[in-house]
Amino acid sequence: MVVTAARRALHFVFKVGNRFQTARFYRDILGMKILRHEEFEEGCKAACNGPYDGKWSKTMVGFGPEDEHFVAELTYNYGIGEYKLGNDFMGITLASSQAVSNARKLEWPLSEVTEGVFETEAPGGFKFYLQNCSPPQSDPILKVTLAVSDLQKSLNYWSNLLGMKIYEKDEEKQRALLGYADNQCKLELQGIKGAVDHAAAFGRIAFSCPQKELPDLEDLMKRENQKILTPLVSLDTPGKATVQVVILADPDGHEICFVGDEAFRELSKVDPEGSKLLDDVSLISKFISP
Repeated sequence: MVVTAARRALHFVFKVGNRFQTARFYRDILGMKILRHEEFEEGCKAACNGPYDGKWSKTMVGFGPEDEHFVAELTYNYGIGEYKLGNDFMGITLASSQAVSNARKLEWPLSEVTEGVFETEAPGGFKFYLQNCSPPQSDPILKVTLAVSDLQKSLNYWSNLLGMKIYEKDEEKQRALLGYADNQCKLELQGIKGAVDHAAAFGRIAFSCPQKELPDLEDLMKRENQKILTPLVSLDTPGKATVQVVILADPDGHEICFVGDEAFRELSKVDPEGSKLLDDVSLISKFISP
């Protein structure tokens, strides 16, 4: 197995149809902050914004700096107002009594699924599970849950090939919990009957590793005849650090981004103007809308 002590869970990428309603959910309900906002004139070389070539934007939201927190990447493709949901993304679980309180105060729909755990939806239909308790000191985001069609096959991929530690495994419930470190957001794999359908709203989970590991990771996947969606490539962000990434797909087609850690730490520094940049775009969009 590869040595993975330096790997980090970074973020989950959501394609959103209304970034301003979505930002309101993350800011006002979940209590996250806008960490940075970036605009791009053409599609990403690694399809970060999906299979679209036009103008798009990226907004990073989280409970704290990306160095220490798992965050959400909200990608918006200009002119696309909604995406069909599949059964691939099953939810993000976070611990925050404040988020539960915010949702109640703002009358955002909540339903208690088990004692002290509330299900809610972000605009676009993405599910979140809010634990009505104080967040851990490390990060309120506890896990991302993805659907898999063959749990054992997926465990072989994520644990044996990508080097994740298996924290929990329940054959009866067909679920497993994996991660790279105790204090990081975990990946939960949940077995389902039938095929995993990614539809159009499919996302992507991102991890970092030392940049020197990226070519080895790509070679490993080639040797194991696993899918590589984007071979090692450099991605530019205007005015910010250039990062190197490899994009993979697991046995069910879940997209996985591995990015060189050193450059990503530069790229992902909190931009104090991030929230204002998003709000300014919001005002301009309203002004030019018919």
